Amino acid sequence: MTATGYAPGRTLPLRVEFVRQFRRRRTMVMFGLLAALPWILVIAFQFGPNNNRAGNGLRISDLAMEGGLNFAAFALSVSASFLLMVAVALFCGDTVASEANWSSLRYLLAAPIPRDRLLRQKLVVALAYSAAAVTVVPVMAVLAGTLAFGWNDVRVPGTGEVIPALDVLPKFGIVILYAMVTNLVVASLAFLLSVSTDSPLGAVGGAVGLVIVSTILQAVEALGGLREFLPTFWNTAWLDALAPVPDYSGMIKGTAIAVTYAAVLLAFAFRRFRRKDVVS
Repeated sequence: MTATGYAPGRTLPLRVEFVRQFRRRRTMVMFGLLAALPWILVIAFQFGPNNNRAGNGLRISDLAMEGGLNFAAFALSVSASFLLMVAVALFCGDTVASEANWSSLRYLLAAPIPRDRLLRQKLVVALAYSAAAVTVVPVMAVLAGTLAFGWNDVRVPGTGEVIPALDVLPKFGIVILYAMVTNLVVASLAFLLSVSTDSPLGAVGGAVGLVIVSTILQAVEALGGLREFLPTFWNTAWLDALAPVPDYSGMIKGTAIAVTYAAVLLAFAFRRFRRKDVVS
């Protein structure tokens, strides 16, 4: 028997959770850092002692000053391997563990909010902030790079071929979407650890540790084809999308691997939380 007027589907609205997480200091600090990174890189390129050598090579770093989109590709390449992953791990690993650490989780469930709904609402908000974090760097990099280096056609790293900027822009949207997908593994593991511990740092650190271990194993050639099943193996496949003739095969494989890992880890997270003793 339920209380009059009680509707489980109306507990913890998304807008409430969005506001709660937005007001957290770590949210402000992380987005401030991500938004500032492209401008810091612009300053480094503009005032670095070797800035006059830019453009002499065909590496992605050599072509960063060729224009806004080239600069954005460079900014994404240097941030995706660690900084963006840390941001995703922070938003998804801190969301439940911090509530448990503050002893407020038991009061949320006493509202009463059904456990699956509470976890779903927190997951949706955490993934939304993670997607925003992944988007901030390349979008801000396009703005900063265009203001600093102009809006020019794109030179492809490795080959030096030139592609019209307007032809690359839709592909760049696909690249950002792919960066979100590849970070689903980090997000889901951080979320699983978040419901398993009351230490936010442990949840975030565990997810970051997975990426570090996977990156190390990725360099072990003795593993052969098994490396393709590592969660980080296909993270740089987005570079193939910016070629004159795009190749999406690596991105398709990376998406399949990431979604599979994420589905399994999130299933474990919900199963773990249903049985979790939040009182002790």
